[in-house]
Amino acid sequence: MDKKKQWVVGITVVFAFFVLTACGSQGDEAGAESNGNVEEKEVGVAPGPYGEMTTEVISPLLEEKGYQLTVQEFNDYVQPNNALDGGQIDANLFQHSAYFEQFIADNDLDLVKLQEVPTLGMGIYSEEINDLDDLSQGATVSVANDAVNLARTLQVMEDNDLITIDGEVDETQASIDDIDENPKNLEFKTLDAAQLSRSLNNVDTALIPGNFSWSADLDPDEALALEDLKEEYKNIIAIPASEENSDFAQALDEVLESQDFKDAIEDSKFKDFEKPAFWEE
Repeated sequence: MDKKKQWVVGITVVFAFFVLTACGSQGDEAGAESNGNVEEKEVGVAPGPYGEMTTEVISPLLEEKGYQLTVQEFNDYVQPNNALDGGQIDANLFQHSAYFEQFIADNDLDLVKLQEVPTLGMGIYSEEINDLDDLSQGATVSVANDAVNLARTLQVMEDNDLITIDGEVDETQASIDDIDENPKNLEFKTLDAAQLSRSLNNVDTALIPGNFSWSADLDPDEALALEDLKEEYKNIIAIPASEENSDFAQALDEVLESQDFKDAIEDSKFKDFEKPAFWEE
């Protein structure tokens, strides 16, 4: 090969090297931009619709702000707050305000409420009767055995004139003993909340929290009565107090208060959930 051809080949090789190197660098930068700007955050939930709400509605909106939510499911109402306080998760969505305030006070946890979300209330369901007026003397009623759900159960029953409650009910210590009057002499069968829907073929009626009725594919329209959901019984997203002013908390709060979130809920399977009061303001 003469010197002229050698010179041309050399220039071509060098040029190709710089082109490939530049393309590789741009590809690396593009990959870093697409992967590095989305930070994964974990949200603790209980069985029911709120894990689905997190991944199907909240997370897609939050990705626009640089965060992606994954879900860790817990089977009780104690672990999600303890895990949040201990730093194992970044937020949780499973509890209403009344329970949250009582729990963090009783357990000295440094957590704060971020915002409310649309919530499915408790329902009274039956395979035996079509109207609460048909509930007979001595009928069997299955209710949750955990204090937080039992407190709401007693309130729903009182609202529907089935019992009266003796004074204020402690959200964390409610029991059947809080019943003052039981005019129909109802017999109560206390079960784990997750088992209530399965008890319907063995009792006259069951009071089932929204998350568990959702998991059991029970139609709220077929309930004998639905909870008139008080504001303090609407579910919330909680975060560590140390993260209250973090970029993540700000981004999540903006999403939950946005019109995009409201529209996404209205176009989703969660459209019939009771909405936070501030949505109407």
